[in-house]
Amino acid sequence: MKVTVVTPSFNQGKYIKRTIDSVLSQGIQDLEYIVMDGGSTDETLDILKTYKNQIIWRSERDKGQTDAVNKGLRLATGEVIGWLNSDDIYYPGAVSKVMKIFEDHPEINVVYGNANHIREDDSVIEEYYTEDFNYERLKEVCFICQPALFFRKTMVEKYGYLDEKLQYCMDYDYWLRLGKYENFYRLNELLAGSRLYDDNKTLGFRRKVHEEMLVMQKKNLGKADKKWIYNLAHVIVDEMGIPREKAGKTNPEFAHKLAKVSCREFLKIYKYIPCSEWKLIMSWYKYE
Repeated sequence: MKVTVVTPSFNQGKYIKRTIDSVLSQGIQDLEYIVMDGGSTDETLDILKTYKNQIIWRSERDKGQTDAVNKGLRLATGEVIGWLNSDDIYYPGAVSKVMKIFEDHPEINVVYGNANHIREDDSVIEEYYTEDFNYERLKEVCFICQPALFFRKTMVEKYGYLDEKLQYCMDYDYWLRLGKYENFYRLNELLAGSRLYDDNKTLGFRRKVHEEMLVMQKKNLGKADKKWIYNLAHVIVDEMGIPREKAGKTNPEFAHKLAKVSCREFLKIYKYIPCSEWKLIMSWYKYE
């Protein structure tokens, strides 16, 4: 069974060699590796050239990460698809473990495993929070780490490509689209490392990520989950520089500002504040 790994890239010369090596060292005989570069101006192209025919790569201007992944999906000829960003890594043996599940269970179309958040030097920050698959729970929490998920190419043929209107949560959007009809298989094995650093999209654009998350949830679910509204409110107040705690206790200034911002965001997104949430929000004003 052939597997295709797609890597979108733009000016990730600092990390991309580690990403590529983590794929090529998997020991998979029938492996197709596609790197879609957005016209990098750093050392990325020089690195790609050193791999010669070990990888398929193109470098051209694109519309962003989502567009780059979709271009790779259109080129992919493997029966199974993995998507690994140019600053992330697979751990040794990860792809073989995934492929065995697909080979042994033809009824399974999506497999995901465990992952770590890693630093710039590959050291582990923490485990990525992961749960057994439950679609209702997935609506509330994105417990699937993007580089640790693989799917059959038939999923693209059946459900389409990534939504190119999304630039931050296109992966979560895709999981929700597939999960509505497919039962994901959780492989309880460590598969990937997802890198976190100040300049990457996850940490560098926290507010935009959360705002897009709400738009995406409304599109898929008809209504954004209230937990994501609170998450956005926390990000907004964090960006104001107000500490959450003072002297080991909840900072009243933070609690009061969070209440105000939460009300505003509920009105903006729901057009009203649910009674249960109003009681919770008002309780935050009790902090003195």
